[in-house]
Amino acid sequence: MPAKREIRFFNTTGPCNPEDHYMLPPEERLVGAQLHRYIKDKLYWVLHAPRQTGKTTFLQSWMREINSGRFNGNEAVSCYVSVEACQGIPERAEAMVTLHKTICGFARSAKLPVPELPLENPELLLYQTMQKWAELVFPKSLVVLFDETDVMEGDALISFLRQLRSGFADRGAGKFPVSIALVGMRDLKDYVTAAKGGIAPNPGSPFNIKEDSVMLSNFSKDNVGQLFAQRTQETGQNIRAEALDYVWEQSKGQPWIVNSLFKRATMRVLDAESRETVTRDHILEAREQMIQARETHLDALAYRLEDPRIRKVMETLVSGEPDPLMASGDTFRQCLDLGLVTLEDGMPAVANPIYREVIAREMTYSAQLAIPKPEWRWEREDGSLDMDALLREFQVFWRRHSEIWEEKMNYSEAFPHLLLMAFLQRVLNGGGRIEREYAAGRRRIDLGVEYHKQWYIIEIKLIHPYESPGEVKTEGLRQIGYYRERVAPEAPAYLVIFDRRPGKAGWEERLTWTESGDITVVGC
Repeated sequence: MPAKREIRFFNTTGPCNPEDHYMLPPEERLVGAQLHRYIKDKLYWVLHAPRQTGKTTFLQSWMREINSGRFNGNEAVSCYVSVEACQGIPERAEAMVTLHKTICGFARSAKLPVPELPLENPELLLYQTMQKWAELVFPKSLVVLFDETDVMEGDALISFLRQLRSGFADRGAGKFPVSIALVGMRDLKDYVTAAKGGIAPNPGSPFNIKEDSVMLSNFSKDNVGQLFAQRTQETGQNIRAEALDYVWEQSKGQPWIVNSLFKRATMRVLDAESRETVTRDHILEAREQMIQARETHLDALAYRLEDPRIRKVMETLVSGEPDPLMASGDTFRQCLDLGLVTLEDGMPAVANPIYREVIAREMTYSAQLAIPKPEWRWEREDGSLDMDALLREFQVFWRRHSEIWEEKMNYSEAFPHLLLMAFLQRVLNGGGRIEREYAAGRRRIDLGVEYHKQWYIIEIKLIHPYESPGEVKTEGLRQIGYYRERVAPEAPAYLVIFDRRPGKAGWEERLTWTESGDITVVGC
């Protein structure tokens, strides 16, 4: 009797395969690709997408399809090659020798002829390797799928591209690969620009032979449901519609986040053997576990914030202040390519709520650690949050520490927002959570604080030199009313206004506490 098949699981580490993992055909998410035409018409092309969106999964799946004979009567043979071993090797000769050895290793793994050559002429070694490999697989055509191309740099990258271009004119069965895919996080021209010291490539250099530059998109909302439906079909475990909606809302279809939420919900929040229906509360707990664990994907996101250029873009998004120069130059496009930001109705925004949370916690982490453990009462006798007491204590904290701390923190425009968020996070850790909403140009940040299932709405506004306090207050009251209606209509609401005008009034005038209808206005 055949062995009983193990139950598959949601994968978050490395490429997916259909035997072990729940997965959707990644080629269906390729935007603008014409896969079969690339081989039939002998075309070279580029695929780029952020990390952990399914690039390697696609490449290995596409390789298997080509090699299965389902394509073009089995007249082509394909090999996946990761060039990650070339990372940090800018010198051409060393990089090409390393790449040759890497190609031979992947050929052996794929049980294909191995194009081993003497290492005497590294300047032409890649060209000769591709030529030799095409000869060895003849009469079939050779298709090579290069992954992690973006790790190559400087002269090594330029040499890599020039040698591929040299063989392009003679490509064909037995001569040179008929189709090559170059795959990485960003479009190829961005890496060429970096390799040439920031000078954009001209049309003739060094890889003007690509047919297409293709993106791999996130899951659609339907995809999210289809992915979990595979588990339901295999195990009988269901998921509530509101839980699926929350996964989509928090992830915006980012494949790693979707898989991570499902995996934690079904294997950690619930026991792996459980068939209990997955609820929104299970996904909420999985979300918090994922963020607290700082898994590799989210840790890499935090690492990006160490780049001062990327940090500046994120600061603009957090503060909500319009910046006409934010999208100029390469940095904003880099943030788009890396999947950190997106465009919502034509406005820049952080790509999804999970990233918003990670970015906010990372930006406020050092401040959180410096805030003493609260010794004042911030809970009522019934265990609910005393938001009045908490924000009054923040006013005291702001008066004592803001001027000194602002000099030390790097986020000058977003400093008030970040310090208040750090203060709230310090108090709420373990007992509550914060939903954050911000995007460039909105001139505000909205916070939904949930503590023991009770919601509190906070909106943060700044008074600038070109504004009057009355204008800011009126605008803020209108905006917080809209946000509260959308998130929690019955929740207590607080409008926190920071006066950022130079030569502003003294602390006694700035630290105010007033009521406007059912909204509390807190001056800082």
